[in-house]
Amino acid sequence: MIRFLLLLFFSTSLHAQSYPSRPVTIIVPSAPGGLADVTARPLAAALGRIAGQNFVVDPKPGAGGAVGIAHAARQKPDGYALLWGLNSFLSIPEVEKVTGRPATFQISQFEPIALAVIDEPVLAVRADGPWKNMAELIADAKARPGAITYGTAGVYSTLHVPMEMLAQSAGVKLLHVPYQGAGPALNANLAGQIDLSAQAAGVALPQVRAGKLRLLGTFGAGRHFLVPEVPTFREQGVDIDYAGWIALFAPAGTPTDVLATLRASARKASEDPAFIEGVARAGSQVRYLDGPPFQAWLDDQARRMAGAIRRIGKVE
Repeated sequence: MIRFLLLLFFSTSLHAQSYPSRPVTIIVPSAPGGLADVTARPLAAALGRIAGQNFVVDPKPGAGGAVGIAHAARQKPDGYALLWGLNSFLSIPEVEKVTGRPATFQISQFEPIALAVIDEPVLAVRADGPWKNMAELIADAKARPGAITYGTAGVYSTLHVPMEMLAQSAGVKLLHVPYQGAGPALNANLAGQIDLSAQAAGVALPQVRAGKLRLLGTFGAGRHFLVPEVPTFREQGVDIDYAGWIALFAPAGTPTDVLATLRASARKASEDPAFIEGVARAGSQVRYLDGPPFQAWLDDQARRMAGAIRRIGKVE
């Protein structure tokens, strides 16, 4: 018995010391060039420097993120295939419940490693639009229910959900106009085809500087580092904060020693200057959480996301 325990101890210790002994794949459930992709690459480089092993980014786009996440869920739980998951990690299962579609994956199929990136959107209007602040927009929306339009990348998309949260918190009814992506929604906003659009700050800022857009507020809990002059919605009396986020996950069943190694490496990566710079270039910020605080944060995000999706309801 003692010999068996000693063998188990030494084999476990050897496993912890040797991981990773070959390249690790980071599955990104969106197309190359998007926020997840451009932040995954400096993360992979940082993790590679820390671990002394290659971390390879593998984009798996499709179905709003469902294809890549479901692919990650099917991987062997040994630490050599990870998921770089976005908000869709929480929204897709809830949307499938609301619409009655078969589940493509379950959240329980993953083990959260660490929150790494926060991307807090902003609310944009044309610079020549009638509203200078949220008070003016809300007053107009209450006077004309359903007349003010906003565009997103589609029904239940990353920015449809916070716009529904915003309307609910402000006590107004806005008209959603879905597009085939965030880019087309921004172009429609610039062309005056819609009144509002929620955008990543880094995307909206060049249009603000060009005098084409005005920002009415930021969705974050605090002011955005790119546009510190723009107040949050809470500062303007609307009780909402929302952030896009990206976090690292492993398939459920991954050994605890491997998870511990990954969390330690992710924490070091969050302090890596090249990773921080790469995330900032994308208009986002590094924000690290792991362990119980990250799980509590994730549970709160899931609750709020589910409530918003249920309010949207089934959309044909």
